Amino acid sequence: MKSSLWREHVLPFGLLLGLLVAATLGGDYLLHRLDLVWVGRYLGIAGTLLIIGALYYSLRKRKLVRRSEPQALLRFHEYGAWLGSLMVLIHAGIHFNAILPWLATVAMGVNVLSGLVGKLLLAQSRQHVQGQRAQFQLRGLSKAEVDKAVFWDAVALGAMAQWRKVHIPIFIVFVVLALGHIFSVFLFWGWV
Repeated sequence: MKSSLWREHVLPFGLLLGLLVAATLGGDYLLHRLDLVWVGRYLGIAGTLLIIGALYYSLRKRKLVRRSEPQALLRFHEYGAWLGSLMVLIHAGIHFNAILPWLATVAMGVNVLSGLVGKLLLAQSRQHVQGQRAQFQLRGLSKAEVDKAVFWDAVALGAMAQWRKVHIPIFIVFVVLALGHIFSVFLFWGWV
């Protein structure tokens, strides 16, 4: 039976994304059910700090800092950003009070999606397509037949390979919108 890029790689991606959505909805529901909605305000702060901490990996990758093991930092970046995003999403909840926080939340969501594409899909998908090519070549198929057999997987891989072109600019948009939201909170709460 031919293995499928979608079943082996895209499905786990969807499940992890679904887990984020389910945990967000469940967390927000629990806070409301237990009359602890005020906790959501502080989850936003904690989640933002966790996301900021997860950026240390990006600094290390660009050689702006030299401390720490890159592999450990990558794991912290992935898990810290995911957990921080979950906290911020629970913080956002289903409240539609203002447009700026929702724009920041949408930008963060797109950034999380692109990060998951980079983590879960790209490297595994590249290996999958190369493995499929090798299997078809071992069976004696011509180059044209191999290209035809892996065409849709190669198209999906090509689209996923563009993830950094979305990830970094959307992160910058997220930061600007989040800072605007934080500043407005300080302004309207009378902290400035």
